[in-house]
Amino acid sequence: MKVVYAATPEQESHIEELIHYIYCEVFPLYFSDEEIMKLEELKVLTHNEDYYNGTLKEAFQLISSLQALIAVIETVKHETVLNNHREIFEKNVRTLDEFGYSFPFAIDQFTFTKEETLSKYSKAANHYLA
Repeated sequence: MKVVYAATPEQESHIEELIHYIYCEVFPLYFSDEEIMKLEELKVLTHNEDYYNGTLKEAFQLISSLQALIAVIETVKHETVLNNHREIFEKNVRTLDEFGYSFPFAIDQFTFTKEETLSKYSKAANHYLA
């Protein structure tokens, strides 16, 4: 018999916060609002209960993978993509995929930001705009 611990509510919440960060802070730099809406329709980074069981270990792996992807994406927009970046990116995409969180992108899609970054998905600049 194996004892498995469930993820804490804080971990589940943090996973959702990281996904929200990707949709509101990362994606608007690279994709138009229409493209982001299409990503939502395609359920990119959406929880799939068939693969993710909500264990403590799985939640930790998801959080780590999301944080690593964010770090690599934010790094390569200022630097040349190195093999190390590519390996970290691909490893963490595979981890997300194992838990049913689709992230169908290549690292090269995050090397150049778009010119205009105004987006309805972006966080408001101040509380009057929210």
